[in-house]
Amino acid sequence: MPTRFSLSPRVQGLLLMLGAAALIAATSLMAKALGRGLGGPELHPAQVSAGRFCFAFATLVPILIWVRPSFRAVPWPVHIGRSFFGWIGVSFLFAAAAQMPLADANAISFLSPIVTMALSIPFLGEKVGPKRWSAAALSLFGALVLTRPGTEAFQPAAVLALLSAFFMGIEVIFIKKLSDGEPPLRILAINNGIGASISLTVAAFFWIAPSPSQWLLLAALGMTMVTAQFCFILSMQRADASFVIPLLYATPVFAALYDFAVFDQQLTALSAVGVAIIITGALILVRRERAAKLRAQARKD
Repeated sequence: MPTRFSLSPRVQGLLLMLGAAALIAATSLMAKALGRGLGGPELHPAQVSAGRFCFAFATLVPILIWVRPSFRAVPWPVHIGRSFFGWIGVSFLFAAAAQMPLADANAISFLSPIVTMALSIPFLGEKVGPKRWSAAALSLFGALVLTRPGTEAFQPAAVLALLSAFFMGIEVIFIKKLSDGEPPLRILAINNGIGASISLTVAAFFWIAPSPSQWLLLAALGMTMVTAQFCFILSMQRADASFVIPLLYATPVFAALYDFAVFDQQLTALSAVGVAIIITGALILVRRERAAKLRAQARKD
């Protein structure tokens, strides 16, 4: 009898993380299409962000009804902080994506680990060594190569992407506080529920009636994002974080391919160098942070 083909958990983790990267890049493509008025009027980033959170939460509702997770002893202040800064970060990323090449916007958003690293010193009591600071400096150099401030090639939208990275970096501080004891489904449900409430309130001030095709795209944006989040969680459950996380940095690569296919946006050679430098620095940061965490656990044991 032939044995049924199956993938090892590590390979499953890699494929799931690669899928998460592809889906995250797809959400920025959808945001760009909505922000540029593809198939209807140009939608404000706050309205696009509202679609992302509301339809993501709507996708989760049937799962929540079926699973019925407990919502007792929820650390609400941490959840609210995470959701608030996550919403701001996503909104700025969507605003940047509508105005600049997707690969550039996504790559700049990956500067967020630098913000997290810097804030982890006062808020989490972590120690940051020279190697991690060197990796941060490398990523910042890549951002300078990519944005080229002070030259005619500078894109004002890059400031929006930098703000996105800043707020997403703050969000990760809250996620670290939640990661030890909070069930993943509860984190997703609360994050998207609070995000939907905040984003709808803000979007009301900028509301423009979307076309039917834009409603479908907003729904697809929300469902794609929550699917990406599930892929990320499943990947982390199947393999060690230091093994699978590097594939998440394929997001700008997927974004560049999507941007070229839909908007005929070509990545320049200098931009490609900047993207590569940012990703290299961020990957070094992730690996150094993982090594530091393992050393801290070993000292406790």
